[in-house]
Amino acid sequence: QVQLVESGGGLVQPGGSLRLSCAASGFTFSDYAMRWYRQAPGKEREFVAAIGANDPSTYYADSVKGRFTIARDNDKNMVYLEMNSLKPEDTAVYYCNRNSYWGQGTQVTVSS
Repeated sequence: QVQLVESGGGLVQPGGSLRLSCAASGFTFSDYAMRWYRQAPGKEREFVAAIGANDPSTYYADSVKGRFTIARDNDKNMVYLEMNSLKPEDTAVYYCNRNSYWGQGTQVTVSS
């Protein structure tokens, strides 16, 4: 069955960096685009970034463009989200996504 397992979240100061990882299994990873979403307390889940299946196309929410980078390693079945210049408003649970499948999420807290 499809499994997505996120890791790498934590507490970081404003201006800091984190790298999130998502380990995928149960499907042919290289056949699918992958996405990151996030959900802050009391808010709707929102799109963060996406990466194409076999091409390097990437897409970002305006709020993270220029600060976050999505990448994938098809040999390792992994997708990553490199987050730089983090702001308190980036605080959320971050989820890895493939179509209707979601991981359990990893908490990112940006606070001094």
